[in-house]
Amino acid sequence: MASFPHYVKLNNGARMPIIGLGTWQAKEGEVKVAVESAIDCGYRHIDTAWAYKNEKEIGKTLKKVFDAGKLKREDIFIVSKLPNGGHHRDKVLHYLQQSLDDLQLSYVDMYLVHSPFSVVPLDGNEQLPIKDGKLVIDYEADFLDTWKGMEDAVDAEMTKAIGISNFNSEQIKRIYDNARIKPANLQVECHAYFPQIKLFQICKELNISLTAYGPLGNPSLSGFLRENFGINAELPNLLKDPALQDIAEKHQKTAAQILLRWLIQRGIIVIPKSSNPNRIKQNFEVFDFNLSEEDVNQINGLDRNHRLFEYSGVEEHPNNPFNIPF
Repeated sequence: MASFPHYVKLNNGARMPIIGLGTWQAKEGEVKVAVESAIDCGYRHIDTAWAYKNEKEIGKTLKKVFDAGKLKREDIFIVSKLPNGGHHRDKVLHYLQQSLDDLQLSYVDMYLVHSPFSVVPLDGNEQLPIKDGKLVIDYEADFLDTWKGMEDAVDAEMTKAIGISNFNSEQIKRIYDNARIKPANLQVECHAYFPQIKLFQICKELNISLTAYGPLGNPSLSGFLRENFGINAELPNLLKDPALQDIAEKHQKTAAQILLRWLIQRGIIVIPKSSNPNRIKQNFEVFDFNLSEEDVNQINGLDRNHRLFEYSGVEEHPNNPFNIPF
């Protein structure tokens, strides 16, 4: 069996672990258990964001791990993200410092612009503030100005690398062509129903690593939309796809492990979210088998060009990244 690297080398020379723990939707109390379980299993990459409102709990957990001597700070790769309300250059360091204070760290390994659409914060909502049924758009912000603030963060040694999230190919190129410090990572929705073939190719040409969020198709998303937004949408459950079930049975693995392995074999970083210690452990057990060319072709054939994640109100935003195919 051919071995596969556990890391992706970034354009700044750093090594980013190819599998990390996603923490979006992780509720208070769950995060501590998830992070502790992940570290015990061998994870060395934690993905979070200012908007997730769980960085304080992550910080307390990391401090406990460091104080106990289980890990040193340099042993773990921490990713955080700038909220949509922080798109002005002079706000970037402000929000990053808040994240660093909550995480009890002096730097993060990667800081991402959470999305290209800028907003005016409303009632403490810096991510997707809605007023009178519409997204409160900040028309004065330009993400090129935001990127200068991100470069300031590298200069200030508050982050080792910078990147972007939810940007489309045209927006990536605009950043890249105008950047003093090139983006090191792009984080986007990516799974077997939405494999991002063309976008990944562009990233490879520009030496930008790609991180897949929702790599399992987010089977809990229907419940999340119903509970938080009253949206009754029965979304397809990728984990129950018969083709995946057959491949999983052949390898004596779970469907989740097959999906993660498929992405990893493509050289894509994955950040599956779970608060269940058993699933966290299973999600990391993807380095002891290989998918055959036949397996890969079967999974490639599942492509539906189907986004499962929706962002309320961004259709009218001038920087809506979803108005072109990729």
